[in-house]
Amino acid sequence: MRSRAKSRASDTVASRDKVLETLKSIADPVAGSDIVASGVVRALNVDGGTVRFVMEIAPSHAQAYASVKEQAEQKLGALDGIETVAIVLTGHSDKAPPDLKPTRPAQPQGPQEIPGVDRIVAIASGKGGVGKSTVSANLACALAQQGRRVGLLDADIYGPSQPRMLGVSGRPASPDGKIILPMRNHGVTMMSIGLMTNEDQAVVWRGPMLMGALQQMMMQVQWGALDVLLVDLPPGTGDVQMTLAQKARVDGALIVSTPQDMALLDVRKGIAMFQQMNVPILGMIENMSTHICSKCGHEEHIFGHGGVAREAEKLGVPLLAELPLDMQTRLAADGGAPVTVSAPDSAQAKAFQALAAALVDLGAA
Repeated sequence: MRSRAKSRASDTVASRDKVLETLKSIADPVAGSDIVASGVVRALNVDGGTVRFVMEIAPSHAQAYASVKEQAEQKLGALDGIETVAIVLTGHSDKAPPDLKPTRPAQPQGPQEIPGVDRIVAIASGKGGVGKSTVSANLACALAQQGRRVGLLDADIYGPSQPRMLGVSGRPASPDGKIILPMRNHGVTMMSIGLMTNEDQAVVWRGPMLMGALQQMMMQVQWGALDVLLVDLPPGTGDVQMTLAQKARVDGALIVSTPQDMALLDVRKGIAMFQQMNVPILGMIENMSTHICSKCGHEEHIFGHGGVAREAEKLGVPLLAELPLDMQTRLAADGGAPVTVSAPDSAQAKAFQALAAALVDLGAA
């Protein structure tokens, strides 16, 4: 990262179009076109006198693009109104992580309201593989069926799954290069980093880029008027969870877990993090609570039973749902129409509808 401070103060602010025009003048040494046309430039953000973006390249090409990065820094730094240029080469093997912060520290800001959004509810889990994203998609659709204006933010940056689950494809439009228009299906307004990348493309971003992407998806998306915005968080207690709690006014968190002790160990860490961030726990959801054989009707508690209920009792929060491990729910999610949409009268859908009603009764949706 190279910062260039002007020797004299200037009220001129470079436009995004001017920045793009400058970047288009730089040749891509691998693709044979300019670096904008080749798709190397990603996540471009022009904010006042600061320009930030990622140059997404293969690790084997890092040396070839080092001079391109330097050229871009020099050309952009020479533009009127540009004071800071921050460029990250994703294929670079720097020992120290890149610093994307401007040289002049921004004024600290507390949690902000998202324009038009009445409530924000985080859906979290301590560990992966507990079905949190499936719960999020079905809960969003069930709330929409009950007449609520619902948004769903897929904040699982490394493993976005909501585009597939909600049957959404295509790239979101932007009328001015700043505001992003979200996608919509099944009555749910949705945004995901998965809509900005290819389905098989890995997101190779470090912490600062993750936090910047999340803030853009929260604050620069035209959500419209929503009763509730559900945020499907990645597992664990990392940068995304902390950024959400610090930057947005989160009304509460729903904790999803399977009943076994290993999952609950991680859940406790997640709950402790939310408590430290002053985010109330609205309730817990036991997923994969039971399995009923489709052939013989035999019921088995594959992952144990009652562990989440006991944990909820300790915390003094409600157990909002005990959801089954079910083939139809999985197939519906893979097919782009959650079971609440594809089979709204099924027992599986009714479980999610009851969860949505419980959330409404709590005043959280």
